[in-house]
Amino acid sequence: MHQARLTLDPAFKVAPVRRRTFGTFVEHLGRCVYTGIHEPGHPTADEDGFRRDVLDLTRELGVSTVRYPGGNFVSGYRWEDGIGPVAQRPRRLDLAWHSTETNEVGVDEFVRWCRKAGVEPMMAVNLGTRGIAEALDLLEYANHPSGTTLSDLRVTNDAKEPHDIRMWCLGNEMDGPWQTGHKTAREYGRLAAETARAMRMIDPALELVACGSSSSSMPTFGTWEAEVLEETYDLVDYISCHAYYEERDGDLGSFLASSTDMEYFISSVVATADSVGARLKSRKKINISFDEWNVWYLSRFQDAGAPQDWPVAPPLLEDHYHLADAVTFGGLLITLLRNSDRVTAASLAQLVNVIAPIMTEPGGRAWRQTTFHPFAQASRHAAGDVLRVEPDSPVYETKAYGEVPLLHAVATHSATEGTTLFAVNRSVDTPLSLEIDARALGGVRIVEASTLTDPDVYAGNSADEPGRITPRANADVEADPLRVLLPPVSWNVIRLA
Repeated sequence: MHQARLTLDPAFKVAPVRRRTFGTFVEHLGRCVYTGIHEPGHPTADEDGFRRDVLDLTRELGVSTVRYPGGNFVSGYRWEDGIGPVAQRPRRLDLAWHSTETNEVGVDEFVRWCRKAGVEPMMAVNLGTRGIAEALDLLEYANHPSGTTLSDLRVTNDAKEPHDIRMWCLGNEMDGPWQTGHKTAREYGRLAAETARAMRMIDPALELVACGSSSSSMPTFGTWEAEVLEETYDLVDYISCHAYYEERDGDLGSFLASSTDMEYFISSVVATADSVGARLKSRKKINISFDEWNVWYLSRFQDAGAPQDWPVAPPLLEDHYHLADAVTFGGLLITLLRNSDRVTAASLAQLVNVIAPIMTEPGGRAWRQTTFHPFAQASRHAAGDVLRVEPDSPVYETKAYGEVPLLHAVATHSATEGTTLFAVNRSVDTPLSLEIDARALGGVRIVEASTLTDPDVYAGNSADEPGRITPRANADVEADPLRVLLPPVSWNVIRLA
């Protein structure tokens, strides 16, 4: 058995818990929209064709924001295609995912779904094949009350009140050669600056996100952020980060330590942004919107290739997650929380069917993937302030990252809701006995300890066995000193009061 310890002190504040950390992402990709959130004729469908079972699971997941409509999809999207009478909407080729887009769901339907789900919409504009004028048209259509051609068109389309979308992404992954309308950093930075300046003429209070690097492995990583921010620094609020991780070549130890790369990504982008700010003699701080992150077995998709016959809503990127995926996922979530001083928004990609915590059958069942549980528990229990936690932990050697601590953890503290510790044991074969020094919190005790684990780290959930991997009570706790036994390859939530 390994031994580790950590200290919880309410004075060690990082930042308030940011509710936008618990955002997700809905893209017109595969079955995320069609037979995901929207399926007229489904037994649970409401009057607008939205699946009530998915709405219920979205609320249970604790989603705060949803980014829409892409993703790669947005770089070829004409937003006007998705408004007005559904029967009159055009069908288009989606170059990003080699599919046919029917446009049955557009901005008005999406915002209506957000209201039902109790989430904040986060909109992306097309800066790949389109530009300033189209972004301004969409903003006016969505947010202006009435009295103009576009705002009155929204009213005519049965959306009488403004959508009041506050957060806008200026394009998507424009550093990627795979992107329709791919640009150099300087080209994109100029376009993003011009678009941001014009959008702020309509509403100065918008929150705007400039595209950062698609991953920390991009050859332009670092220089991209610097050049883009040199053009946009005073006009945007966020720079985006995107990162996906998968187990490679059976290297489970490195996979469980994937958050090491995420930590490097965040610190590098923060350093670059602050360097640009210093050169510009600005006191403003650019925050990070980590608006795509997840475990994604991208290599499987690359091996299979995109569909060649332009299908409608084909099953794409439907990864079925197991326990090890969920534990790695939990480690990424811990890292986002640990950096809440600068990561003030994030979007799990994606919500339904496409590398998602929620899966559905067309016309049938919906269920929770293993990754559903860490997200839902963190969203439910993270409250108040994020506390800086520096565990005293044994380390292990990984091929990808060198020496990495076995224990990865973060805590949150609220005077009214208590203190919650989120912890991952990365050991592939050995329990970890965790001692918690909570003297600074006064007389506290463990009121709940739950663990997501299983003897088979590659076991997952399915429609037939939806509860195979689910959090269960952890009885291996001691009161004096506070101690919890963390099984190998486990995600753990310990609540103190």
